[in-house]
Amino acid sequence: MTVKVIEVVGESKNSWQEAIENAVKDASKTIRNITGVEVLNQTANVQNGKIVEYKADVAIAFKVDGTTEA
Repeated sequence: MTVKVIEVVGESKNSWQEAIENAVKDASKTIRNITGVEVLNQTANVQNGKIVEYKADVAIAFKVDGTTEA
């Protein structure tokens, strides 16, 4: 089996967890066979001393079509 990994950034106004989930959900709209996710970095935008947007930089792994498991 061959696995490809791409890096994407998810965003949320509520939490880092939701930002990660949004990244996977959005990637799954165009990528099939997602097998895993690795959180690479978490950041946030701050205004007036409050977090207003959470961001999660994630690596998404997916099986390449046409490959088989060893």
